[in-house]
Amino acid sequence: QVQLVESGGGSVQAGGSLRLSCAASGYIKRNCMGWFRRAPGKEREGVATIYTVTSGPHYADSAKGRFTISQDNAKNTVYLQMNSLKPEDTAMYYCAAVFVRTPFACWSAGEIDFGYWGQGTQVTVSS
Repeated sequence: QVQLVESGGGSVQAGGSLRLSCAASGYIKRNCMGWFRRAPGKEREGVATIYTVTSGPHYADSAKGRFTISQDNAKNTVYLQMNSLKPEDTAMYYCAAVFVRTPFACWSAGEIDFGYWGQGTQVTVSS
């Protein structure tokens, strides 16, 4: 059974840090992993993607300079290091996986392109 399991969410004060993890179990044909988030009352939005073949990342403007996506292939795990957190980062964070043909396809992939999703982990940032 294919599973993506997120962990690492929690409550922090503004300016704090969290590291989210996404562990993949079961066989998933994938070479692109993404982190998305959904804030209360808003649509789900992309945060970062990583082309796993080269570890090449791509970030949404809201994440640039503060968040870092990385992977540990030996552990089948993708991480999202989040620093300088702001109250507007409060959301449920999801990881997702897809197989793409090119790195650009990964970096430009949107929610609709990802076929596998985790259940999410809550991040709450207080001011």
